[in-house]
Amino acid sequence: MKFYLTGLGNLYDNVEHITGAIIEADRLGLDGALMPDHYMWGSEVGHSMPHPYRTLETWTTLTYLAGKTQRIRLGTLVSPLPFRHPGVLAKRLSTLDLLTGGRVVMGVGAGWSKVEFDGYSEWLDTKERVDKTHEALDIMLRLWTEPEVTYKSKHYELEGAVLDPKPLQKPYPRLLFGSSGRRMLRLTGRYGDICFIPPWMSQERDRIKETVHSAAENAGRANDVEFMVGDMGAWSYSSDAYRRGIEAAEEFGASIYAVAFPRDDWKDSMKKFSDEVMPSYRP
Repeated sequence: MKFYLTGLGNLYDNVEHITGAIIEADRLGLDGALMPDHYMWGSEVGHSMPHPYRTLETWTTLTYLAGKTQRIRLGTLVSPLPFRHPGVLAKRLSTLDLLTGGRVVMGVGAGWSKVEFDGYSEWLDTKERVDKTHEALDIMLRLWTEPEVTYKSKHYELEGAVLDPKPLQKPYPRLLFGSSGRRMLRLTGRYGDICFIPPWMSQERDRIKETVHSAAENAGRANDVEFMVGDMGAWSYSSDAYRRGIEAAEEFGASIYAVAFPRDDWKDSMKKFSDEVMPSYRP
């Protein structure tokens, strides 16, 4: 089982916790650390937190942390692809992948926070956002693998775009999807390396897994998608509770467990987890 740190958020008020936890997770041997990628948290979630618009730019934060860590994979859960120009994001991640020795995990999503799209981008209905996500992903993959890209679609146009040097990971950084809609799940099976099923979708996880597997088989990559389940937050530490969650994840067939720690004693909790729990689930 691999362990990815989650539950960090990207609020500036928590910057010391975010940076300290990722550096400590690297030291203790966790496999990955994932941050959400929002400029402005929408009312669906954001208004339940203090200062929902006072955020860190996530990829900039991860670039900073790349220089302070050695082994841990760094990525997003997830990045809304229609929010930014995909060519600029592809170049940023290619550079980061090279500088980290191939540690980038690219979270792929269609976006949900209308307020940040209204502020910084363009809000579209669900179908159009998924269309735009697919186009953006296509552009990024082509830029990462082709010497020169000319592309014209409904939402994007590139003429002779060259992305060089390419990412260190081949053919490109690992792709993590975290959506539950049918079209996004089909994209997960077709392109994804990791499918995250969040805890609030646990009742749907068999359906999600079946849909992703079917799409992966149709794309000739039946065994290429890993599943990740687990926590997005924690109020207290319990070794037994973590063990029960990990064992349930193994039974489901997941190979990655998302682990979060209580913020008021995250350092002690993470150390206990690495000493008391992690060794039992390593090869």
